[in-house]
Amino acid sequence: MDRESYRSCCGSPLKPPRQSYAQFCSSHFVDYIDRELSYSKFFRRYLLPNHPCVFSRRFTAEWKCRRRWVTEDGKPNFQKLLQEFGETPVPVANCNAKEYNANPKQVMPFKDFIQYWKEYIQNGHSSPKGCLYLKDWHMTRDFPQHHVYITPDFFSSDWLNEYWDALEVDDYRFVYMGPKGSWTPFHADVFRSYSWSANICGRKKWLLYPPGQEDFLRDTHGNLAYDVTSAELRDKSLFPRSDEACQPLEIIQEAGEIIFVPSGWHHQVYNLEDTISINHNWLNGCNVDIMWQFLQDELSSVQKEIEEWRSTMDSWHQHCQVVSPSCMVLCIDTNPVPVFAQVIMKACSGIDYSEFASFLKIVADNRMAFLNAHSSGDPLDYPRHVSETIARLGPYHAAFDLQRVAYILECLLCNEDFKRLDHSSLTLQPETMLQQIRDTIQSTRGQHLLYQE
Repeated sequence: MDRESYRSCCGSPLKPPRQSYAQFCSSHFVDYIDRELSYSKFFRRYLLPNHPCVFSRRFTAEWKCRRRWVTEDGKPNFQKLLQEFGETPVPVANCNAKEYNANPKQVMPFKDFIQYWKEYIQNGHSSPKGCLYLKDWHMTRDFPQHHVYITPDFFSSDWLNEYWDALEVDDYRFVYMGPKGSWTPFHADVFRSYSWSANICGRKKWLLYPPGQEDFLRDTHGNLAYDVTSAELRDKSLFPRSDEACQPLEIIQEAGEIIFVPSGWHHQVYNLEDTISINHNWLNGCNVDIMWQFLQDELSSVQKEIEEWRSTMDSWHQHCQVVSPSCMVLCIDTNPVPVFAQVIMKACSGIDYSEFASFLKIVADNRMAFLNAHSSGDPLDYPRHVSETIARLGPYHAAFDLQRVAYILECLLCNEDFKRLDHSSLTLQPETMLQQIRDTIQSTRGQHLLYQE
């Protein structure tokens, strides 16, 4: 990040300057980036305003997977893929089945999925097994030595994977492989994160709705539409407000292209051809406030659902934080009180307030370590890939990140549900961390590291 970007965004750290959908989409046009673009321009034009864009195939031209996983005629190279991953267990969804507004998954050997895929193509893209889609496969985690692609610098400020890499238990980097006709139902990404998706081969059609439009695409019970192209949406008795929704932004993504999906944009995706793609979920200082709002909304939904059992439950507020809305139907339809005590929010939605605080601590610690080392000339003592990424983005970006963490910490300290947690068990003490961040930024400014040319 350059000094101009830092100064423009840190003058008002409370809310990034996001434009309305009407301002952005008056022409229904999405920027197509085919030339070199500086990180600072991407930051100002797309990350902060939360606007989608598409990068041309030149940005993936050097990726090994574009050569190794694809035949000369642009099809998936089944032979090479089998050589690399034959016995690997992979998650596979059935696109012809619906389970809680998603597709049910099974785990099968990679070689069995490829055999199915070959037969599916030979049978005119049909099968009695349904349309199967290998999705959400943590290939990078399973095969860290492969290095078949390089995350573009535009997407490198990735707090989500930085945190999970530090824990060494999970990540949000995925490979998708599916035949023509496979698809993903209507949804927004985990924690309302950003996502980027690169087609290694094949073509996709994206239908995107900006934040807020999803409220018009809920049924009379408040459930989100499963398929926004379904005729059901025209039935006012089922979806009473569907005609208030804007037309979706439709993007056809070609082989080699990368789409940037902004935070909180709901979308539905189709494979128009046999397709392989790389997908990352990620977030950073530009949209951490959206993640924080999402967590508050999730907790509020739980509290409303179980309000009637408040008097029967000890530590009611703690139970609210450990149960997510996605689990509510099962809990309410069975035996709610015992189930609430067992089903935790992290198991259903991936994070709770305590872990969110831990997440902020790791992000802040890494940036404070960088700025302190930068000022003293000492080598950094945390993982090389993290230090290289932060160093490449520079001291202005590290300072911006710290200011955004500080803002969210201030929000946490004012939040009644966070106040009710046992703070002695937290890895982060918000008041202490806030002071450390302020001291680090002040010290860095005092040494003129944030004002140099």
